[in-house]
Amino acid sequence: MRTKTGRYSGYIRPFSFLIDFIIINVFAAYIADFPVEQLVFPTVLSIAWFSIAAQLGFYEVYRYTKVIAILNCAFKQGCLFAVVTFALAFFYAKQTSFQTIGLFIFISFSLILGVKFSIYFFLRKYRVLFGGNFRRVILIGKSMNVAPLQHFFTENLDYGYQLIQIFELEKEKEAKINQMYSFVMDNKIDEIYCSMSDLTQNQMSDIIDFADNNLKTLKFIPDEKQMFFRNFTFEYYDYIPVISLREIRLDENFNKNIKRIFDILFSCIIIIGILSWLVPILGILIKLETKGPIFFKQKRNGLNNKEFDCYKFRSMEINELADLHQVSKNDARVTKIGKIIRKTSIDELPQFFNVLFGEMSVVGPRPHMVSHTQKYALRINKFMVRHFIKPGITGLAQTRGFRGEVESDNDIINRVKYDIFYLENWSILLDIKIILNTIYNTLKGDKKAY
Repeated sequence: MRTKTGRYSGYIRPFSFLIDFIIINVFAAYIADFPVEQLVFPTVLSIAWFSIAAQLGFYEVYRYTKVIAILNCAFKQGCLFAVVTFALAFFYAKQTSFQTIGLFIFISFSLILGVKFSIYFFLRKYRVLFGGNFRRVILIGKSMNVAPLQHFFTENLDYGYQLIQIFELEKEKEAKINQMYSFVMDNKIDEIYCSMSDLTQNQMSDIIDFADNNLKTLKFIPDEKQMFFRNFTFEYYDYIPVISLREIRLDENFNKNIKRIFDILFSCIIIIGILSWLVPILGILIKLETKGPIFFKQKRNGLNNKEFDCYKFRSMEINELADLHQVSKNDARVTKIGKIIRKTSIDELPQFFNVLFGEMSVVGPRPHMVSHTQKYALRINKFMVRHFIKPGITGLAQTRGFRGEVESDNDIINRVKYDIFYLENWSILLDIKIILNTIYNTLKGDKKAY
């Protein structure tokens, strides 16, 4: 079901359209000195802005929309608008310099983005301080399945959800569902959240009919397994509807090329700026302590489950179990210098060569050794989905505490959950956020880095 438009959107969005229209055309006249007196120029410029915005969903900002999602959309909006502006300037304003055009784009877009975030954060504060712009919601399902969302609603008032009632389906499901119907109508409830795993197909169909017939927003809470594969995409082959299991953002050539360019630039910076002098120093230290190579090479599974050689600084003594057993806490195989480079994650830096060679990415699901991939593929549902994209030196799961040794199935289940979220919601800004979080966690010290 399509998300219901916010009750204030009918006022805020037209206001945003008008403000943006004024900013673009005023700055076009007074900064870039574009020929706005020629009606065609401001008309084409405005149409270009709003056409790009409509395509990207620049104005589709909801109370649950994350800041990084807004920034990601804004980045694309700014880039495409810049291309159109330079093209227009080339044909209609040849006397205007590139520097002036760039200044116009930067100032006007910065001001538009500033207004956008001012409205966004004002509404969040308004909900908390004045209790306005709230959605009245209810939860229906077993207590353990609705508890995370219950916690979210009660702890994040700035999102603007007011939890009115919880209908627990521990027993007497039909009676509770009927009671819910009456409660929703009597108490002017806006949104209904149902736990999918606690309802039969017929019960879900009845609740959908009720919501549609009474103009109520209905949303379903998947369980842990359902969460892995509910990012359906709906397509038409001629007039035939087809549902695709998931949308992988990096399947799009534009996104793939952007990520590859970022990987090459970032890996070159690390290789030239750090590894060029770090390799000889660590090489001497590693050789002085134990015999063996400086680098450790291990077969791991990458894109489409293809095996590749993953490089690391050698942190252990040469042993026959290196390709079978993960390092555990206080592992006797780890050398003295190995403890230091593992604690600081320096041992992972040679993988930037893997990135440069195209076998890995800076950010992505962490690759596992071949023996572990084979084991987890049999035991963990959806484990192989993470191989739809290139593996990474760091990943979303690692920044959320699921790095290093797998101590229980729960560790790998959560790792897979975050990896699948990443491949379905990738953006270059998300990559940058993960990199910054990784640096912060490394400097702070990660208890699972051993």
